[in-house]
Amino acid sequence: MTCSLVVNSKSGNTRMVSGAIKRALQAAGVEFIHAAALSDDADADQVALEAQGACAADTVLVGFWCDKGACTPSVAALLSALHGKRVFLFGTCGFGADQSYYQQIIDRVTSNLAVDAELAGWAMCQGKMGPAVKQRYEAMLEQDPDNARFKMLLDNWVAAKDHPTKEDLDNMAAAAKKAVLGE
Repeated sequence: MTCSLVVNSKSGNTRMVSGAIKRALQAAGVEFIHAAALSDDADADQVALEAQGACAADTVLVGFWCDKGACTPSVAALLSALHGKRVFLFGTCGFGADQSYYQQIIDRVTSNLAVDAELAGWAMCQGKMGPAVKQRYEAMLEQDPDNARFKMLLDNWVAAKDHPTKEDLDNMAAAAKKAVLGE
């Protein structure tokens, strides 16, 4: 069994998850023949090059950070080029603990897959957000202290600050093993 791993990580959360997944799969005997970081602004040639490398494996693992409820355009372009491949998607987002929200994200991301690709499985977890996000939420709340939505956003930032946790990483790795190896 061979795998490729392509990761788009803005703050390091998805990169952290990819490391846990790769270690778990390697320990189970999976050989990684291609691994790459995909930038948010990768051009068409870079995406094509990564897709070509990724398609050399039996299964392609694609990690992404949640950008406005989906993935970045570079990840979307990569997914559309994975013709005939088994694909495992994994991602991180600032909001978490809601499987229906994760499912909506995965549905949007999956819509970019090549029509002849197979979604082997997916996993999502919460990831921490940068201090600028917290500052933005605090400023919004300062302007409107009674706004319940702004308070919820700030509370979520606090809840997310320690993610991905070891439990998150273990769960993501287990989901990848199940999808790739049937374990």
